[in-house]
Amino acid sequence: MPTSGPHEVAFSIRGPLLRADVPGVCDRVCAILTAAAGASLVCCVDDCSPDAVTVDALARLQLAARRCGCRILLRGATPQLLELVGFMGLANVFPEPAEVSAGERRENLVE
Repeated sequence: MPTSGPHEVAFSIRGPLLRADVPGVCDRVCAILTAAAGASLVCCVDDCSPDAVTVDALARLQLAARRCGCRILLRGATPQLLELVGFMGLANVFPEPAEVSAGERRENLVE
């Protein structure tokens, strides 16, 4: 499992996502959550399409993280994606976007 720091785990989601992709992405992130208890999880979304399926997947991932006592920070979100998150009433679900760490490695969950 890639890490970005002592208590930070980064993973990527690449799009466009299809509705059928969401359960598999959630399963993979839940496995990361289980293995990285107490870590900050950074979801790199710079290659995601700013659409409703992506926002749905991100909201589901955040819910799974909260159930594990963690939270997911978004990294690389486009203004369009952040605007759509806000339009869908989910702006308070995600903390401020995370900054890029030097030497970060990522796990690609969907390509």
